Amino acid sequence: MAGQSSAAASRTGNNLFLRGVAALSTVAGWCSAAMIVAAVAITCQMIFVRFVLNTSTIWQTEAVIYLAIGATLVGLPYVQRLRGHVNVDLIPLMLPQKMRYYMCLATLSLSIVMVAILLFYGYEHWHLTFERNWKSDTVWGVRLWIPYLALPVGFGLFLLQLIADLVAVILKIDAPFGLEGQ
Repeated sequence: MAGQSSAAASRTGNNLFLRGVAALSTVAGWCSAAMIVAAVAITCQMIFVRFVLNTSTIWQTEAVIYLAIGATLVGLPYVQRLRGHVNVDLIPLMLPQKMRYYMCLATLSLSIVMVAILLFYGYEHWHLTFERNWKSDTVWGVRLWIPYLALPVGFGLFLLQLIADLVAVILKIDAPFGLEGQ
C-alpha cells in the first residue's frame, strides 16, 4: 500500500513504565542523531585533511563506520517508538479489530523473541571483545569493546521498547499497529 501511514508515535498514557521506556527511547534517538552529526563532521574533517592539506588520515574512516553502525543500533528504539520501521499495513487494515489485536500480539511477541536472541548473542560478542581486549587491525587500533557496546545497548533498548509496545496494546493504551478505528 503506497502512501503515508496514519500511525503516530506509540502512546504511553499515564503508565509510568511506558513513559520511562519512551523517555529512554527518546534519549537513544538523540544519541543516535549526535553520532550521525559526529560522523558527518569527521567526514568533513577527513576530506579537508586529505584533499586540502594533502596528508593521510589514520582514524577517521574507522570512526565514521563505527559511528554510523552505532547510530543505527542505538536508534532502533526511537524509530520503533515513532513507528518508523517499514510497516506493511495492508493485512492489518483488512482484518476485523479482534483479529488485528491478536495479529499485533503475535507479531510483537515474535519480534520480542527475535530481538532477545540478538541481544543475547550481541552481549556475548561484546563481552568476548571486552574480556580479551580485542583491538582493530588498523593503525588506530581501537579497543573493539567500545564500538561493539552498541550491540547490547541498542538491542536491549529496542527490546524494552517492543515490550512497552506490547504492554500498551494489552492494556488498551495504544491501538494494534497504531491503527485507530480503521
